[in-house]
Amino acid sequence: MEMVCTPVENVNDLLPTTSKANSQAGLAPLLLTVVELVRQLMEAQVIRRMEQGSLSDSDLERAAESIQKLEEQVLNLCEIFEVDPADLNVNLGDFGTLLPQAGSYYPGETGSCPSVLELLDRLLNTGIVVDGEIDLGIAQLNLIHAKLRLVLTSKQM
Repeated sequence: MEMVCTPVENVNDLLPTTSKANSQAGLAPLLLTVVELVRQLMEAQVIRRMEQGSLSDSDLERAAESIQKLEEQVLNLCEIFEVDPADLNVNLGDFGTLLPQAGSYYPGETGSCPSVLELLDRLLNTGIVVDGEIDLGIAQLNLIHAKLRLVLTSKQM
């Protein structure tokens, strides 16, 4: 049996170059989606605290400037990695979308079709405690016991 190797004239022809191929492969779209989710959650919390009057004018100005800069960086990274910013809003089927449609959500108001971000914002606003135990082992021997208690809230504790 004889093997024949033929050289490739242009290696770049083998690499995907379209934005669709780039957005479907790699960690960049996933990481950008997580960053955008956290950015929008922080924005919602800033709005809530602003309406409660718990932010000074300087705090509000710093927070607004930081959120705006973070949004600009997300858009810049989308451009670098050739990801359409609209693709960051993942459709989760029966759960709805990850992020609300532009202009469709304001913290504290209920929407007709809440996104995952809206649900997370409400949980942060009211607070939630997750309590659980995990036993790990082999050969019917419990070797590791973990007891977890997670408090997730946007309120001071």
